[in-house]
Amino acid sequence: MCGIVGLLIKTPSLRDSLGELLVPMLVGMSDRGPDSAGLAVFTATLPDPYRKYSLYAGNQAIDWSALPQSLSELGKATIDPHGNQAVLMTDLPPQTVRAWLKSAYPQLHLLSAGRTIDLYKDTGTPIAVSDRYEFRSLKGSHAVGHTRMATESAVTPAHAHPFTAGEDFCLVHNGSLSNPNEIRRKLEPRGIHFETDNDTEAACRFLEWRMQEGDDLETAIQNGFEELDGFYTFLMGTADKLALVRDPFACKPAIVAETDDYVAIASEFRSLAHLPDVNQANLYEPAPEEMYVWTV
Repeated sequence: MCGIVGLLIKTPSLRDSLGELLVPMLVGMSDRGPDSAGLAVFTATLPDPYRKYSLYAGNQAIDWSALPQSLSELGKATIDPHGNQAVLMTDLPPQTVRAWLKSAYPQLHLLSAGRTIDLYKDTGTPIAVSDRYEFRSLKGSHAVGHTRMATESAVTPAHAHPFTAGEDFCLVHNGSLSNPNEIRRKLEPRGIHFETDNDTEAACRFLEWRMQEGDDLETAIQNGFEELDGFYTFLMGTADKLALVRDPFACKPAIVAETDDYVAIASEFRSLAHLPDVNQANLYEPAPEEMYVWTV
């Protein structure tokens, strides 16, 4: 059992309040996921060729200020540290940054990359993780969050959700897939590398692979209905979309609240009850095996 939450702010003037609105949603799912928590937030798009890289140092002490200094001979770089995590921004090509991280800082774990996404995840209760990384101060157009109760793999930051693949794409999952190893066997010969044994990573990398092959998000999800087997509610974020799907049996709960100002999603209504004007929102339970996609 896990908890998922998502929030897309339609009214631009409210986007500075994204974190304030989302933290109670995440904390409201604490008893569905006390082991770890995470949040992906989508902010204003950086101009090309700039990219952001969310990094995690674990329990190892690191001088974050040394990273942009180390990169200065190759290109421009800045760093925004948050304890043992940080967001690195640079105009260098992604392949150059990834190779440099692997060589110069092998102890760092790359959580996400893209022009819009920042990602934070760690072990601990949702309130502890939210406070640790100051989620209330986050601003942006939309966000995807998760609270985890581990059932099929270890409790580590790497196994926490959201999972990412490619650029500006993330996925959170409540449920259990029955064929993640089959998906891995299909993708690994195509050069796709897996970092954990978590079943959710298989779904994330499958959908990103379909988009790399030319699918748009909706077509990738449709292919997912054919290939991904098990019980699931998936919530996905891209640079400009929020998408929600449930398996054909809809065993895992979800509820949506829509107003003129926002779209909010949670596993249970209690995580939506604090939202402004939620008593006037269009509230509904998503149907099984149907796509719900909202665009920023």
